[in-house]
Amino acid sequence: MSLTAEAAQNVAHVLSEALPYIRRFRNKTIVIKYGGNAMIDDELKHGFARDVVLMKTVGINPVVVHGGGPQIGSLLQRLGKESEFVQGMRVTDRETMDVVEMVLGGLVNKEIVNLINRHGGSAVGLSGKDGDLIHARKLVMKRAGPEVEAPEIIDVGHVGEVESIDASVVDMLVNGNFIPVIAPIGVGRDGHSYNINADLVAGRMAEVLQAEKLILLTNTRGLLDREGALLTGLSAERVDGLIADGTIHGGMLPKIRCALDAVKAGVDSSVIVDGRVRHAVLLELFTDEGVGTLIRRR
Repeated sequence: MSLTAEAAQNVAHVLSEALPYIRRFRNKTIVIKYGGNAMIDDELKHGFARDVVLMKTVGINPVVVHGGGPQIGSLLQRLGKESEFVQGMRVTDRETMDVVEMVLGGLVNKEIVNLINRHGGSAVGLSGKDGDLIHARKLVMKRAGPEVEAPEIIDVGHVGEVESIDASVVDMLVNGNFIPVIAPIGVGRDGHSYNINADLVAGRMAEVLQAEKLILLTNTRGLLDREGALLTGLSAERVDGLIADGTIHGGMLPKIRCALDAVKAGVDSSVIVDGRVRHAVLLELFTDEGVGTLIRRR
């Protein structure tokens, strides 16, 4: 069936609008944190895979870092093991860590790789243990309050934070025309595996790779002001002010800090995008308006 004249004009307009952005991002690295509904809804999953392949086809270098919390929780439930959280962090004993590695490094990672490859890409799955990629240290959590005399240290098990990243294996894959897909598991100096928040890994990966842009897919529209309007085009200084006055708080705060830290470390821009929107990554990269909260260095 042929397009109507109006539909054909719309297609031509979209392609024309995308051209300067394709030129701008050609040969540049874009780190994408992939998670939320975009990883669960079948239509969104296939759309994300196609979008990543399109990016690579036009000369952009996507690097995908993925989460998998709901999938971990689902398997633990099937195994009869309850999930316990402290300040939003999953308590991860040795048995839970085995499940985390199986889900993140196996099931989820390979599903993403398979989807990208089915849509014409060449993806390679990694965990932070491959190629000595992610060095981790145990996350130390503290609980303070008027009811305790001194801050109480909470042991959440095999939960870590990024100590350092050796991205040579990622560089090798990117230069070989592959799309790296990275599970956020690191290895400590003690040889133990650690589960690391995917946002934090994506942010540090963007810093180390000196990426042009960090894209964090979420289940929200982005950062909203007190009236519920979307905020975007923010400088690092403005974001610091919004944190100080309490506009940014709660669950959005860690994500914003991750985006802000990446920008302050040299990434040109970070953006928090609603992964529930079809083709959200392409809309953010290739249109004048974008679809999320953009943070720039200045």
